[in-house]
Amino acid sequence: MTDIPQQKQVELEAAAFRRLVRHLRERTDVQNIDLMNLAGFCRNCLSNWYREAAEAEGIALSKEESREIVYGMPYEEWRAKYQTEATPEQKARFAEVAPKHD
Repeated sequence: MTDIPQQKQVELEAAAFRRLVRHLRERTDVQNIDLMNLAGFCRNCLSNWYREAAEAEGIALSKEESREIVYGMPYEEWRAKYQTEATPEQKARFAEVAPKHD
C-alpha cells in the first residue's frame, strides 16, 4: 500500500465522501430501501454517521441538518419529490436484512 500522509488521506477521504453524496443526490431513482437491501446502509445512515462524527468533534448538528447535507435539500422535501412506496418484494427483502443492520 502506498504511504499516504495522514492529512492527504483525510483530503482524499473527504473528496470520496463528497463524490458519494453527489452521486446519491443525482440517483433519486434509487430508493433508500434499495440501498439498505443491497448495501446495508442508506442516505439516512450516511447522514447519521456524519452527525455522529460532528458530535465527536464537539459540533452540534441536528438530524435534520445532517440529512440536508446528504440529501441536498430538507428531507421532507426529498421524500415528497422522490420517495415511492416500497413494493412487497422490497419490504420482504428488508425484513430479511434489517436484523443484520446496526
